[in-house]
Amino acid sequence: MNRGPISQFMEKHYLHFNAASMVDAAKAYEKHINEGGKMMVTLAGAMSTAELGISLAEMIRNDKVQIISCTGANLEEDVMNLVAHSHYKRVPNYRDLTPKDEWELLESHFNRVTDTCIPEEEAFRRIEGFVLKLWKETQDKGERYFPHEYFYQILRSGVLKKYYEIDPKNSWMIAAAEKNIPIIVGGWEDSTLGNIFAAYIIKGELKATTVKSGVEYMVYLTDWYKKNSGGKGVGFFQIGGGIAGDFPICVVPMMYQDLKWKDVPFWSYFCQISDSTTSFGSYSGAVPNEKITWGKLDIETPKFIIESDATIVAPLIFGWVLGW
Repeated sequence: MNRGPISQFMEKHYLHFNAASMVDAAKAYEKHINEGGKMMVTLAGAMSTAELGISLAEMIRNDKVQIISCTGANLEEDVMNLVAHSHYKRVPNYRDLTPKDEWELLESHFNRVTDTCIPEEEAFRRIEGFVLKLWKETQDKGERYFPHEYFYQILRSGVLKKYYEIDPKNSWMIAAAEKNIPIIVGGWEDSTLGNIFAAYIIKGELKATTVKSGVEYMVYLTDWYKKNSGGKGVGFFQIGGGIAGDFPICVVPMMYQDLKWKDVPFWSYFCQISDSTTSFGSYSGAVPNEKITWGKLDIETPKFIIESDATIVAPLIFGWVLGW
């Protein structure tokens, strides 16, 4: 592969500490894919609002990612950015905001994520109408789908196209829908649309069974992993911590400890970009070797941890893998 300027810069300058770990992890990711392995990418935090889609969508289109696990927030916020980008408000001085400043943002219908405010009306409410219609139609037909499948149906239908405010090639959800890659969304209820769905259940307009549950996601992931973990196996590239990573990584010990299945391959590559602190008893900040004791990684699994800002590191690693 002919290396582009980003990769050349990384190889020349990132020689020590977290920078060197990043290059090592990127090279191992590339090797894993080139040898026929598959990769899961997990998205915690507000990576969609950070517009990771600019690089992640390209990774998906180039078959460098075969499955994604994300929070419900990341699932919906990529689509919100797609249809309401011009209405977002950036607050560079967010550290200086007073409680009164924050209240004024609330009254202006802005929900703040660090330095970026998501516009409620243009983002949340614009999507809500389309999703609610689909939920009700699905329920009337006696059908049920996973949260990501509802988004796939909406994106493929084209009903949102007239609202697009960014180049659709920068939406990782559009890329995922086009490739039809599986998305695992543990704890989807902890998202804006999950809350909205619960509200419609309370009002008696929807049934909880209309959206498939987290337990069903684990069953779905089990079937996918069983079919895709042969050969070089499946790698695990974890951005941040939390349920986006904790939920899917457990599928391996569940299969051989609880189901008593033999010859279940461990995750065959592991990298985490993290700023969590191990000494606080944090699983999200645990060093990779701790996962050996839980039956998730093997002794020989390539393991990397990069203690840094994922909004900086992830696009660089993706850039390396893509040869930028």
